[in-house]
Amino acid sequence: MQDQAHSQAAMLGERRSAINPAFKKKLEQMALPLAPLVQLTTGEIHPAFPGTLLNFWLLTDAELEELAHFYHQRTPCRYTLHYPCPINWSSNVSLEEKRRKIGRFIGLRGCESPLRIRTEAELMEEARRARLADEEEMWKRKLRWY
Repeated sequence: MQDQAHSQAAMLGERRSAINPAFKKKLEQMALPLAPLVQLTTGEIHPAFPGTLLNFWLLTDAELEELAHFYHQRTPCRYTLHYPCPINWSSNVSLEEKRRKIGRFIGLRGCESPLRIRTEAELMEEARRARLADEEEMWKRKLRWY
């Protein structure tokens, strides 16, 4: 029964990917394997370490916490900074922030700190200041001879 459900889901995915090339590409991306990271002290790989990109996106909050602890990132110690890309871990941040930090820790691209998005008012103020600076520069050039 379970095998039949699995094969039906696989056939559905194949049919959708045949119709939609973007869906097929996304499935291929999610199936990309991830190289496991070993713990410095034991050389072991955490059981929850994601084997594929899809598994990374399915990690729960508890699993992210366990990974941070296992790889000496949750509680800093003498091994924390010996990993290739150590992170500052905090348990009181959102799931997305934890996932981004672990992604950066294991070397996934696109998991860097997000840029701060400015509001419309901030953009308008920046444009106003640039315009005033340009006008001031123009007047300095025009009045330089007097």
